Amino acid sequence: MDGFASGLYEGTVVHSRLKPVRHRLRYRVFSLLLDLDELPELDRRLRLFAHGRFALTAFHDADHGPGDGRPIRAWVDGHLAAAGLPAGGPVRVLCFPRVLGYAFNPLSVWFCHRPDGTLAAILHEVSNTFGQRHTYVIPAAAGADGLVRQTCDKRFYVSPFMAMETTYHFRIRPPDEAVAVAIHQTDAGGTVLHASLAARRAELSDRTLAAAWLRHPLMTAKVMAGIHWEAWRLWRKGLGIMPRPPGPAESATIVAPVAVVPVAGAPAGGAPNTSRNVPA
Repeated sequence: MDGFASGLYEGTVVHSRLKPVRHRLRYRVFSLLLDLDELPELDRRLRLFAHGRFALTAFHDADHGPGDGRPIRAWVDGHLAAAGLPAGGPVRVLCFPRVLGYAFNPLSVWFCHRPDGTLAAILHEVSNTFGQRHTYVIPAAAGADGLVRQTCDKRFYVSPFMAMETTYHFRIRPPDEAVAVAIHQTDAGGTVLHASLAARRAELSDRTLAAAWLRHPLMTAKVMAGIHWEAWRLWRKGLGIMPRPPGPAESATIVAPVAVVPVAGAPAGGAPNTSRNVPA
């Protein structure tokens, strides 16, 4: 499978909550980076991976986007067009696969490129345990250190122990030999939560898929079980449950950069963002 952009990434997810109580979790996981244009060839060449059908590991379009089984590329391109961003280049998603028919992705990260191959946007597709999904569509450009920095306000209910009035600060190292996704979640008083994924790349092959599965059998089921286990632990620590608002009427929030005029003596930093919602 050499020469493919798709790959297998194995690493660690860490969540550290700082207030109102301290809480930390750490899990070993594996994710797949899947180039949408490579899916037919991956499906043909691999015995332990399938696109749209049952296998040890699989990717189903219905597990993402509108969830109705329509080709997922059209969903991505539609969001890019709504954001005024170029489409037509490679689209690669970093996500958990279906494992023996079951999948749950708290966060799927979509790396969307221009036709010339440069990164144009990152879509953060968030799922909660109530069967809802929402996507943050954010322009992306790597800094001199190779990291992509993005910010957006929280618009979508995820954890029953986290207030809605918070902001996400993403710091991402796009996939190469390694990938890293870090999220600082803040409120008016400072950092509430830090979450991160750090993983190393391996070739996507039947051998590496089998090895990853043996190290992490039933991984996606473990993800869902782990979410409920950690929720129980937080409840035992005295955290109250935040009421769940109605599901969002919009399928996505588009975050647009705002031009900033430099001020002498001001610290360097990324431009702030404005956001608008996209109807479902």
